[in-house]
Amino acid sequence: MSHTPAEKLATPLDLPGGRRLKNRLIKSPMSDSLGNGAGDPTPDQIRLYERWAEGGAALSLIGEVQIGPHAPESPGNLVLTPGGAETLWRALAQVGAAQGAQIWPQLGHAGALAHGALARAKGPSPLTLEGREVAALTEDEIAALPGAYATAAARAKALGFRGAQIHAGHGFLLSQFLSPFFNHRRDGYGGSVAARFRLIGEIIAATRRAVGPQFALGLRINATDQLRGGVTEADALETIRLLSATSIDLIDISGGSYVPGAPASSDGTAQNGPYFAEFAAKAQAITRIPLVVTGGVKTRTEALALRAGGAAAVGLARAMVLDPALPNKWLSPEGGDPVFPRFATRPPGGITAWYTGRLAALATDREDSFDVDLPAALAAVAARDAARVPLWQARFGPPA
Repeated sequence: MSHTPAEKLATPLDLPGGRRLKNRLIKSPMSDSLGNGAGDPTPDQIRLYERWAEGGAALSLIGEVQIGPHAPESPGNLVLTPGGAETLWRALAQVGAAQGAQIWPQLGHAGALAHGALARAKGPSPLTLEGREVAALTEDEIAALPGAYATAAARAKALGFRGAQIHAGHGFLLSQFLSPFFNHRRDGYGGSVAARFRLIGEIIAATRRAVGPQFALGLRINATDQLRGGVTEADALETIRLLSATSIDLIDISGGSYVPGAPASSDGTAQNGPYFAEFAAKAQAITRIPLVVTGGVKTRTEALALRAGGAAAVGLARAMVLDPALPNKWLSPEGGDPVFPRFATRPPGGITAWYTGRLAALATDREDSFDVDLPAALAAVAARDAARVPLWQARFGPPA
């Protein structure tokens, strides 16, 4: 029996642990930086996730939710730590789950990429990034990480969330452990792929013990970190095999790293169309765990091609910033694709800043009047972050 395009994306997805996603379209995690500067949600942020739930997403992932306050990516990150604004957290969990949707925090730790005004950069091994010295985590600090992730996930569950994603991509801490660009350790956490994966396996096991079998656990992984001397395709596929022996419910495949001054790999992703479709097809052949494929999806035709290639679900980031109701459109017979902006010049970080600005406009229902160029977007993000640094420090103290 043939299926219409809408039906192919509308089929529910049953996860191994028992949770069901109502369709195959997922709002991917992005650093919206809409926290209040002290680790808690804001009414604007709550409204943003309400819009994505109203727009038909099966699952929205809250990007860069920190497991603790001492290695954030941005002063606008949320932090799952005691003493926060519990009412706002519960409201976020509730509105993000409207109309049968799900909302999960992405549990993160920036490691070597921690915000310089808020943290002392630490990673698997000593490193210098654009003049900034990165220290190696001690064995005791590594040993504490599984418990920290488990505690954060348990707190998320207590606040009303029904799942969480562990962030092991994009050059942040767990991605750093997987990547030989960052990880030069000679103990049990460095060397082979299995040793570099060891910490992630320990975190998954500890977190599952803390939250129980019915709380959904996802994990984001890089198909490539696009760094010379970094993760190879063979490394990434071996990591998929290792994940298959864990209790993870959903693997989110993405790629790339936010690493200043690092040498880029010559094996970059394609510039047109979904970036990781070929890798996902290879990965799906070796795992029973459903795969989400994120990156470069701009049209319903591309989303359908990913589904036909074996992806269990499709992750949408910038497309859903341009149109928060995109899932509802793609699940309708008529369809309809977003119109992506074109920029005459592309200063470093400018496009990301533009989308960050549009997220803030969506959160106040003012996207129709959002009209800024890239330099203005960069300046606005920098000013907002600078204003939040003292708020973060007032609650959590100076860099530790």
